[in-house]
Amino acid sequence: MTTLIVTENFQSAFEQYISQDQIAPLFVLGDARFVLKELPDSSIDCVMTSPPYWGKREYEHGGIGLEKDYRDYVRHLAEIFLELKRVVKPTGSFWLNIGDSYQRKNLLGIPWRVAFELTDKQGWTLRNAVVWNKVKSGMDNTTDRLSNRYELIFHFVKQPKGYYYNVDAIRSKPRAAKVVNGAVVSATGVSGVRYRRQIELSTALSEQEKAAAYEALDAMLAEVAAGRVADFRMIIRGQQRTTHSDREKVSGRAKEVREKGFYFLRYHPKGCKPSDVWDILPEDTQRRDLHFASYPVDLCRIPILATCPPEGVVLDPFCGTGTTLYAALTLGRKSVGIDISRKYLELAQERFITLL
Repeated sequence: MTTLIVTENFQSAFEQYISQDQIAPLFVLGDARFVLKELPDSSIDCVMTSPPYWGKREYEHGGIGLEKDYRDYVRHLAEIFLELKRVVKPTGSFWLNIGDSYQRKNLLGIPWRVAFELTDKQGWTLRNAVVWNKVKSGMDNTTDRLSNRYELIFHFVKQPKGYYYNVDAIRSKPRAAKVVNGAVVSATGVSGVRYRRQIELSTALSEQEKAAAYEALDAMLAEVAAGRVADFRMIIRGQQRTTHSDREKVSGRAKEVREKGFYFLRYHPKGCKPSDVWDILPEDTQRRDLHFASYPVDLCRIPILATCPPEGVVLDPFCGTGTTLYAALTLGRKSVGIDISRKYLELAQERFITLL
């Protein structure tokens, strides 16, 4: 397997690439605004990208991010993302990592300006706004505001239902239940003893409701023992507050507690899915003396695993030194990277030597 930098005939090179079995990435040298126009409709499964931030640094060959007015920056990005919408499959996803900027002490809110442009004017559906907590990030020497320690990652889809999403691929591995002194104990130590005592002493449950609660608790412990449920919580009327709200108009759980006297929260046997806050260390391994906008490989893993099928294609229209493509290759996916700088693409190729 080898990587290739394409400088012309982008459509032909892309169509040849996706028809082959190899998963080594395809690098395309050019301006994303023009390269994307040559790619076929509905040909990409997943886009993961981090475009140059506005007013932060001067990148080689200029390009996006050097506009005098941030509104022009938002407009230029929107033009590219509209073209992305054409090339992404109806089942596809678009993940956007974008940072904010200040102007005359004023935080501009650029990520959300871009997000609203895409949802309100282009018809994208925003499924998640992920907070990337940059653990142990660089020093912030400002003395008149808090340190900036996070960036946003938006997950957009073309259609609100029917897009590809493999939640099981990104679940954390659950701890196993065990048997202690003949009793089933969940991974977090739930054995049912405390719930039995609460049922027994309850003044809010009728005798009939208590009998039903005991029976349901035994059945739940059997589910844990069989591995069909990783863990559980039991909410009992008068003992625990219902999740979200006690108001029946707001919470179906509150209605269940009123009618039955209890309900269960079941934890998936394959583990928990990730939250929308990701604690990920920024990387400093992509030769920052030459390229300042590297982002960590770990930032790409959840988007690719969840929203790109194994036989799918990942695209990064601002690929820089190839982080998205590196992640895609390690996860067994094809990938295409576009960048305006040959130097960055050559550096990206160096990263793949040990993998190919």
